[in-house]
Amino acid sequence: MEFVVTLDDGAVARDRVGEPERVLRYRGGNLRHHALEPGDGPAVHDSAYQEVGAWRVVES
Repeated sequence: MEFVVTLDDGAVARDRVGEPERVLRYRGGNLRHHALEPGDGPAVHDSAYQEVGAWRVVES
């Protein structure tokens, strides 16, 4: 299983370390609410709640 996070511009472009760190910390704390099956994964939002990407589970 692979856990893939794709981030676009937005707050990520302004803070290349801080925003991905926040996104991963937030998502990591909520993984128990997902099946973690291939194809699973919602949108990812920056600190301004703008959609900046998504995460997904893929088979490796």
